[in-house]
Amino acid sequence: MTENEKETKLEQAREYDASQIQVLEGLEAVRKRPGMYIGTTSSQGLHHLVWEIVDNGIDEALAGFANVIHVTVEKDNSITVTDNGRGIPVDIQEKTGKPALETVYTILHAGGKFGGGGYKVSGGLHGVGASVVNALSSTLDVKVTRNGHVYYMDFERGKVKTPMKIIGDAPDDAHGTAVHFVPDPDIFRETTTYDINILTTRIRELAFLNKGLRITIRDNRPDEPTEDDFLYEGGIRHYVEYLDKNKTVLFPEPIYVEGEQNGITVEVALQYTDDYHSNLMTFTNNIHTYEGGTHEEGFKRALTRVINDYARKNNLLKESDANLSGEDVREGMTAVVSVKHPDPQFEGQTKTKLGNSDARAAVDRLFSEHFSKYLMENPSVARKVVDKGLLASKARVAAKRAREVTRKKSGLEISNLPGKLADNSSKDPEISELFIVEGDSAGGSAKQGRSRLTQAILPIRGKILNVEKASIDKILANEEIRSLFTAMGTGFGGDFDLSKANYHKLIIMTDADVDGAHIRTLLLTLFYRYMRPLVDAGFVYIAQPPLYQVRQGKFVKYIDSDEELSEVMGQLAPSPKPVVQRYKGLGEMDAEQLWETTMDPDKRRLLRVRDEDAADADGVFSMLMGDQVKPRREFIEDNAKFVQDLDV
Repeated sequence: MTENEKETKLEQAREYDASQIQVLEGLEAVRKRPGMYIGTTSSQGLHHLVWEIVDNGIDEALAGFANVIHVTVEKDNSITVTDNGRGIPVDIQEKTGKPALETVYTILHAGGKFGGGGYKVSGGLHGVGASVVNALSSTLDVKVTRNGHVYYMDFERGKVKTPMKIIGDAPDDAHGTAVHFVPDPDIFRETTTYDINILTTRIRELAFLNKGLRITIRDNRPDEPTEDDFLYEGGIRHYVEYLDKNKTVLFPEPIYVEGEQNGITVEVALQYTDDYHSNLMTFTNNIHTYEGGTHEEGFKRALTRVINDYARKNNLLKESDANLSGEDVREGMTAVVSVKHPDPQFEGQTKTKLGNSDARAAVDRLFSEHFSKYLMENPSVARKVVDKGLLASKARVAAKRAREVTRKKSGLEISNLPGKLADNSSKDPEISELFIVEGDSAGGSAKQGRSRLTQAILPIRGKILNVEKASIDKILANEEIRSLFTAMGTGFGGDFDLSKANYHKLIIMTDADVDGAHIRTLLLTLFYRYMRPLVDAGFVYIAQPPLYQVRQGKFVKYIDSDEELSEVMGQLAPSPKPVVQRYKGLGEMDAEQLWETTMDPDKRRLLRVRDEDAADADGVFSMLMGDQVKPRREFIEDNAKFVQDLDV
């Protein structure tokens, strides 16, 4: 370091004093760093605002004071959430000297969920929900009905606009809270438009998880308003039936277990189908614990132990036979595990993994007791469950042999892959991309046009095996699938390890025709069923190649749809005559065109595959790729009218 550089550093150190320390008042911190409170200011964060307010109504239901919640998307894209709970307190809060209603909406970590006796169990654990929504809304107003009155106050970007006042009388037994807010476009710059499908899916899920709670969702934006009303007296039993609606079940009624231990309420519902994969969803206080945790461990441990004990006692397993593995007994299983915990501790990469050891013990004991009794009382069902596990065990042994053969043949080295992988030179997974390309022709163009530092190319031939209908030994016998597993380096199924991923972008690049769509669906089914953490982590993408190229002199434009083509053609000057090229396949593009339109990170458009709706995703894959013909036919009949320009 030179003398001048040393002097500059010393000067900067002297200038860094108390005057440069910012103190953000009130909710300014939330507006300054919204991502710290809602994760992101994209569409996901926008919808998170709704869940924060809905969670307050859910907490009232969990406490036994509410049984109805209404969610409305207003014509101006604002949100109204009402519940018939106790109503937010309106008396003066001793510490702040302000009405509790104002305190809840203007001060972080102010609420009834910190052991004051207001709530035994809560999904809104941090007491920041209402105040954060207020901070990130351009306007927010609240009406509280309680004590024979209707109280009102409103806010602007987190600050009080109208102090709390009484605006009317109400019957003495009337109670509830109505919150209306407008997301601030200065915060949510990407979009302030709510997706009714995202809202409906989560609201349906919340209704499943809280039996007896009615939740409605109404969209006032279309010309004809739409409304859905969800009420499930059977709770998660109905959830399992919903998840399995397009599958062949092994017995008609889901097994249901409910109990309480040390203040922890446990609910488990499970059903078996003829599928080869399992679908286990776990929740804590209505929060979807994507990363699992202790409650999931307790369930898995009890399930494996109870089924093996039953099989031994009833001579379905011989003395010389090894026990069924956890993977064996979960094949074909659909299960929902929901716990309500008074003090949940979350951990993991996204804070969606339960860490309480008492939850493990509670789920293990309560589920094993009820499940053991159920199997003894229902021997025909028990036999089907054990037989399903025995078949899975045989397939697992065959798959193990297939793995060993594969290792002997190739050593699982990428350089020996039969799939003709052209690897990238960088070994940094965070900047590495694997393009799965349909056909040798497109694969050749992709290899020539790619950035060799960051982009790897794996051509596949034709359509891979439909894994929805295949056992694991048959899946591993498929050369294209083995190539993909090996290239990614993560393993698959129960052995999957996301930290070993060689690429943090897995990009499906297929033709924009029916065959390309079919191949893309087959690949997505594979990822969803056997490499699911890739989807959860946001590593899976779909390339968006153009349909047309329009040239007129020096003017060149790539176009994605017939509508856009008509628009562009209408804007062009009459001479010289424009040349329109229709790309029926990626192989029709040369290396330069493929790079410019589909692979160049500065120009391309990638569609990220997200798993925000696990339940519907599971159902769609089962419906499209499974054995049940009727649901697939009904889907085609219902949606055929939306297909335009079918290229066959």
